[in-house]
Amino acid sequence: MLLIPCPNCGPRDETEFHYGGQAHVPYPENPNELTDTEWSRYLFYRENPKGIFAERWVHSTGCRQWFNMLRDTVSYDIQAVYPMGTRRPDLAAGPAVEAGTASTAADSTTTGTAAPSLSATSLAASTTRTAPEGATK
Repeated sequence: MLLIPCPNCGPRDETEFHYGGQAHVPYPENPNELTDTEWSRYLFYRENPKGIFAERWVHSTGCRQWFNMLRDTVSYDIQAVYPMGTRRPDLAAGPAVEAGTASTAADSTTTGTAAPSLSATSLAASTTRTAPEGATK
């Protein structure tokens, strides 16, 4: 379950929100001059990136206000929430958007080769981790 930070009401459960599609899709300047193909592309063709994606959301059971959100489509991490009508924030330090292709690395499950090695250093690092404060063991 996501905890979505509403810009007006604060953090709320995702069940209070509705997804509104891709953000920053410009309306055609002269819609009456578009061909059927151009109009259908405007209505139905949207990006589907793997990585950071700008989305529109509405807090439907709260303040009922629309806002934009930058969310990682792989990890579901919310990177930024900002009002409608403002520019998309520049996330210079954020992760880059990846192409939607499968990995061809030697340890990739799509290539059928060996899994990543578990070296002594990675095992040692994983055994020295401590649980967060308040967590049960």
